[in-house]
Amino acid sequence: MEFKTKSGKKVVFKDVSIDEKDMLLDSTEYTYKEDGKTIDSLVMANSTITKWIRTGLDGDTSDEFLKTLSMGDRTDIFLALQEYILVGEEKASK
Repeated sequence: MEFKTKSGKKVVFKDVSIDEKDMLLDSTEYTYKEDGKTIDSLVMANSTITKWIRTGLDGDTSDEFLKTLSMGDRTDIFLALQEYILVGEEKASK
């Protein structure tokens, strides 16, 4: 799937394996507001986002490429990757 960031950078998402998906999900940790339900922030945001980009993109994920991305681009890609990879996670199995 092709994705374009708000600034116009184009990337392609790859189909990740179950093992890659599990690794990404296990490495993502959030802090929550006092209500215990609302996400406050992502723990270790930079390394987590880099891991998701390197694992979830098809094509160049070198340091040179990553350095061309603004924090906004990286965040856009991360959020879209989460949505792409988690499609169907909310459905109960039968």
